[in-house]
Amino acid sequence: MSKGNEKHTPWQHGIWLNKPHQSTLTPKTLEMITDEGSDFWRETFYGFTRDSGHFYGMPAPESFTAQLRIRAEYEQLYDQAGIMVRVDESRWVKAGIELSDGRAMLSSVLTNTCSDWATAPYEGDPKDFWMRATVSRGVLRLQVSADGKLWPLVRLAPFPQAASYLVGPMCCTPERAGLKVQFSEWSLGAPLGKALHDLT
Repeated sequence: MSKGNEKHTPWQHGIWLNKPHQSTLTPKTLEMITDEGSDFWRETFYGFTRDSGHFYGMPAPESFTAQLRIRAEYEQLYDQAGIMVRVDESRWVKAGIELSDGRAMLSSVLTNTCSDWATAPYEGDPKDFWMRATVSRGVLRLQVSADGKLWPLVRLAPFPQAASYLVGPMCCTPERAGLKVQFSEWSLGAPLGKALHDLT
């Protein structure tokens, strides 16, 4: 990558957590192929803790909005890709599409010592969608988009306050290896501050 391209890459200052064996970073896209048994989860129901999923986190201040586009073809149970916001190993959220109960579901896992898991049917194309996360004053707002224009609400929840966060692309395959994911159209900036049901 030339110095000129590096100047314009949206993935500046990213930090890998569990970098997969196969990944490609370009000025416009980040592509990953998941390793076997990659996962993020803490304790609830299953009793185990896993922190082996793939995450490329960009430093973010105490308040921000981040969004990105995700393209992937889900094939096996728990295949997943989306966005993650992380304070540390016991305080984080991941949200995106996850294969569950025989279909691709809109999924979010919010973890503050222990994980919860919320799912809902997704009406758009699960192979090509956008996710947005806004954190401000101890509140997390998650939104999804089928076209990058309209952003219905996925989840509103308390979230641990911190002086800084890591936020960025996430993917996991707890039951296998080999999910190919392309992330693009990444942006990170000040929190939007829109009304809760403003869909733009």
